[in-house]
Amino acid sequence: MGHFLGEEMENFKIKRLDKAFDIEIDSIASDKSISHRCAMFSIFSNQTSYIKNFLTAEDTLNSLSIVEQLGAKVKRNGSSVEITPIDNLSEPADILDCGNAGTGMRLFCGLLASVDGAFTLTGDKYLKERPMKRVADPLRSIGAKIDGRENGNKAPLFIRGVKNLKPFTYHSPVDSAQVKSAMILAALRGTGVSKYKENELTRDHTERMLKGMGADIETDKEGFINIHPLKGHLKPLNITVPTDPSSAFFFAIAAAITPNSRVLIKNVTLNPTRIGAYEVLKRMGVEVNFIEKENIYEPIGDIEVKHKELNAVVVEEHISWLIDELPALSIAMSLASGKSLVKNAKELRVKESDRIKAVVSNLKKCGVKYTEFEDGYEIVGGTLNKAIINSHGDHRIAMSFSIAGLFCDMDIEDTDCILTSFPNFKEILDSLRN
Repeated sequence: MGHFLGEEMENFKIKRLDKAFDIEIDSIASDKSISHRCAMFSIFSNQTSYIKNFLTAEDTLNSLSIVEQLGAKVKRNGSSVEITPIDNLSEPADILDCGNAGTGMRLFCGLLASVDGAFTLTGDKYLKERPMKRVADPLRSIGAKIDGRENGNKAPLFIRGVKNLKPFTYHSPVDSAQVKSAMILAALRGTGVSKYKENELTRDHTERMLKGMGADIETDKEGFINIHPLKGHLKPLNITVPTDPSSAFFFAIAAAITPNSRVLIKNVTLNPTRIGAYEVLKRMGVEVNFIEKENIYEPIGDIEVKHKELNAVVVEEHISWLIDELPALSIAMSLASGKSLVKNAKELRVKESDRIKAVVSNLKKCGVKYTEFEDGYEIVGGTLNKAIINSHGDHRIAMSFSIAGLFCDMDIEDTDCILTSFPNFKEILDSLRN
């Protein structure tokens, strides 16, 4: 984020919490992945979709306005959205701006690849630097026409939609929910059954939600997802977007490190690919209960977390399910008895910051003993002292060490990044003291 001269960066001074808390939280932001998909998938129906608790953040509102530019009628009242599609998507007169959303751009590539027309996808200066070949190449290999800077690797991307895309069998070299979703969306308008395979299951919101709408998608014995072309329109969505489990996880850690404390997080997605970090806490000895309430498009319910003594843990599989929660888990590891190990997490080096470096360099300031590896770190539990932490503009680092402050005081510099991603974080944090 740029700063003007004279403009003060936000800093947090977090004081130690010296009493237990027992709270219910229902004010955490809605899930971004599911909100994006609600906007996009509504146009596969010919009836009005009703979406409650839609995330009203810049990225997801961009997806809504793109759907509008493609001809759908969108009515929004706060976080309640009604989307009425038209029968044939119309060619937009202008470019389609995805803002900062990598998910938005990559999924729209797949969705528009098989729609008759010409479409240009662009974004802000950060999105224009992010690699798009990982979706453009597999889509081009099945006949999609996508071009852009660096031979289609960087936005703006130009898509000449191809009617009747040929069916494909594709074994993906990368495990990525975005690549998988783009390919599934392209396949829905193909001329026959397409098959897609990944080595490790990634987030499966796309398959679950489309099935909930009536799409014919199933996984065979070989592990290929079979996508049958649409025979007509899908059923409209009628969904309340659940709370984002990775934002909620900071408060699960708060309960885990504060003796006699308990938190109940309401209306979260309980999708197994999204609650891996809670399962790790459970393995560390914390009491974690999942209370399912409904399961139409996604399993949704409450998560209860109660403090118990923390023990060390080894985290080495399904890392893609934990990538956003590992900084917060490092705080629990620092307070656990024994040595905890994180491995196979090289992907962390290319997130909003080099998260491995950011985690261990800040833990070092707090007096934690650690060893850094190319693909992770080992943390020796038992120590956590007050320090001055620099977030490096990474919201998850800033929030993780804010939670650590409940144990030992903490000064966090440059917390503007928290305001963009989780505006009421500090408010919920302060409510633990009431």
